[in-house]
Amino acid sequence: MSVIERRYIAGRPLQLREELRDLARNAALLYELVHRDLTVRYKRSVLGFLWTMLHPLLLMLIFVVVFSAIFRGGLPHYETYFLSAYIAWNFFAQTTMNAMASVAWNGLLMKRVRVPQSIFTLSTVVSGLVNVGLSLLVLFSIMLVVGAPLRATLWFLPVSLLLVGIFSFGAALALTAVSIFFGDVREMMQAAMPALMYLTPIIYPIEIVPDRYRWLIKLNPLVYIVEIVRDPIYYGIIPSRDTLLVATVVSVGTLAFGWMIFRHSASRFHAHL
Repeated sequence: MSVIERRYIAGRPLQLREELRDLARNAALLYELVHRDLTVRYKRSVLGFLWTMLHPLLLMLIFVVVFSAIFRGGLPHYETYFLSAYIAWNFFAQTTMNAMASVAWNGLLMKRVRVPQSIFTLSTVVSGLVNVGLSLLVLFSIMLVVGAPLRATLWFLPVSLLLVGIFSFGAALALTAVSIFFGDVREMMQAAMPALMYLTPIIYPIEIVPDRYRWLIKLNPLVYIVEIVRDPIYYGIIPSRDTLLVATVVSVGTLAFGWMIFRHSASRFHAHL
């Protein structure tokens, strides 16, 4: 019995070493999945990837008008402040939602062809990172237009995005596994995303939250995920050691938790797809 065959024995959890080996063997399939996702997203689109920034740009205009009066100049270049965090948030939100949909869309393929079951979730993360890169180009262009400085700390962004990707991949693995058995999870997450966004300091600085409630906000792991992206872009600093440590622990811990749920559920996927 081959490794590929053993991995589908009912009740047998996925083995990490086998899954990584299968992902490496199916690198060409991963490329095609990412290519398909990007092609479908931008097919017949005149503006192409600029559409990925249309929604946040409209939000930015609204928030600049509303919050510029509230903050009274306390946040110069508010458009950069908002977008630098929103790009990270939007990547997390779209990756988790698209991952749940991707497994459902590819359920027939998973039944007919033996492929690494995490490859569809991984493809959404990779395509999402491509979109983040394109979105950052748009953001940097906006920063040049409005006169916001582009500092050398931008070179730290690959580290920040790696941690954001790890965190999002872990969350996507867990939510994907649960959503296969409980279809309402996707709708519940879609409804919860706006609330989760407002509980994360994206459109406002955490300093405006009263001290007695600030600790509750800091329990949200996304606080540190968006902060490690905002710091190099907006503040022009490398994230502090404590912030980077928390973000790393949160990202790796989420990946470990997500993989644990995914590996124990994967053997029952075929019966529910």
